[in-house]
Amino acid sequence: MIVHRRNHPGVAAVLSFVFNGLGQLYNGQIAKGLWIIFLSAISTFIFIIGIILIGFWIFGKIMFLNHLFLGIILSLLGIVLLCVLGIYSILDAYNFASQK
Repeated sequence: MIVHRRNHPGVAAVLSFVFNGLGQLYNGQIAKGLWIIFLSAISTFIFIIGIILIGFWIFGKIMFLNHLFLGIILSLLGIVLLCVLGIYSILDAYNFASQK
């Protein structure tokens, strides 16, 4: 006898809100959840590198203005990627759990 567990869409959405990809793991979408977690880690790394470049420029460790612009671009790119991944993760986890 096979028992199917019904996932609650609200729980899946909240888990994805807390940590990108966690709702997919809750829904049993292991590969998708791990990819979202990996992409979130890369986005966070991009954001941190951008913030470090901005900090170095502010404290005078880097004197070139192009490093400041690179830091701004990287930090904005990292934030945008994290937001897009977060919204996608929440909506995908909710919709997948609703379909079961």
